Amino acid sequence: MPAPTSNNTSVFSQLSVFGHQKVVYCNDEATGLKAIIAIHDTTLGPALGGTRMWPYKSENDALQDVLRLSRSMTYKAAITGLNLGGGSTVIIGDSRKDKNEALLRMYGKFIKNLNGEYITAEDVGTNTRDMEYIRMETQYVTGVPESIGGSGDPTPVAARGVYMGIKGCLKELYGNDNLAGKSVAVQGTGHVGENLVKLLREENAKVYVSDIDEDRLRQVAKKYGAEAVEHNSIFDLDVDIYAPCALGATINSKTINQLKCAIIAGSANSQLEDEQLHGKMLLEKGILYAPDYVINAGGLINLYSEIAGFNKKRTMQLTENIYDAIRNVLKLSKTENISTVVAANKIAEKRIADIKKIKTSF
Repeated sequence: MPAPTSNNTSVFSQLSVFGHQKVVYCNDEATGLKAIIAIHDTTLGPALGGTRMWPYKSENDALQDVLRLSRSMTYKAAITGLNLGGGSTVIIGDSRKDKNEALLRMYGKFIKNLNGEYITAEDVGTNTRDMEYIRMETQYVTGVPESIGGSGDPTPVAARGVYMGIKGCLKELYGNDNLAGKSVAVQGTGHVGENLVKLLREENAKVYVSDIDEDRLRQVAKKYGAEAVEHNSIFDLDVDIYAPCALGATINSKTINQLKCAIIAGSANSQLEDEQLHGKMLLEKGILYAPDYVINAGGLINLYSEIAGFNKKRTMQLTENIYDAIRNVLKLSKTENISTVVAANKIAEKRIADIKKIKTSF
C-alpha cells in the first residue's frame, strides 16, 4: 500500500488515489482543536481507527498520515475477517502540552455527528484516559478501561497475534512451528515488544533485544533472560527471525543488505520504507516477510471484540486466526511469485469486493 503522493496538493485528488469515502476537518478555536478524520471504506462495517496526536510540520503532512493510516485499517480488518471498515484521525498538536479534556470532548462531538460511520480508539499520543473524555460526548469510541466496560490493555493481545504470526511463518518455511532453539531479534521493548519477548522465552527461543531506552532494555533483558544488544547492531545479528516492534521504516535498502535473518515478523507499523520496492527486494533475497498490517492485527481484534461484546477467550481465538491469515499470504506469494505485501493486498481487496456484491456501504 504505497502512501498517497505528497506532491499533489488537491485534497480531492489525494482522496481518489485510494478511494477514500470521506475526510472531515475538525476545527474549534475555543478549544484549539485541529483534527482530520479520514474514512477510507465502510463496505465491511463502520470505519474503526485510532486517534493520533502529533505536532505535524504541515497540514498536508497530517493529511498524508491520516489517509495512509485509514487505508491500512481497511486492509487490516478485511484480511483478518473482521466486519469493520477503515478510518483514522490525526489531531495536530503536541500531546504533552496541547491535550486537555475540553479539546478531547469537542473532538468527541465531531465523532458523534458522524452517526456511527466512524469509531475511534487510542493511538500515538492518546491513551485510555483520553478515550474516557471522548466517551463523555459519544458512544462511538472503544479501547476504554475495563472498569467502565472496555476491553482494557490491548498489548497482550497484539503480542499474541505477532507470536502466532511468527509461528505461521515458521510452519510455512520449515514445516513445523516450534520456536524452541530458534533465535529472534526483537527491536523495541515497549509493551507489545515485552509481551512478545515473554511468549518467545516461554517456548525456549533464544531472544536478543534492543531499544533506544537503555534502562528499559536492561530491565526487559534481565526479566526474561534475553540478551541485550546495541541498538545499531540489531541488523547485523545472524538470527532466524527479526521482529521490528518499535518505529517504522526500519526495513530499507541499507538494512535489507545487512539482514541475515530468514523471517521478518514484528508488530511495528509501516515496517517497509517503500512497500513496493522493499517488498520486492525481500522476495528476491529470499527473506520471508510477514506484512505488518496482518501480523499486528491483534490490537484491532481486541477493539472489535469490545464492540461485539466478546469475552477474552473469544478474543484470543480470533487473534490465533492470524496464524492462518499469514500462511494464506505466504502461500499466495509463493504461488504467484509476488511479494507478500502484494499478496496480502490482493487477499484483502478480494474480500472487500466479494462482500460489496452482497451489501451496500454501511
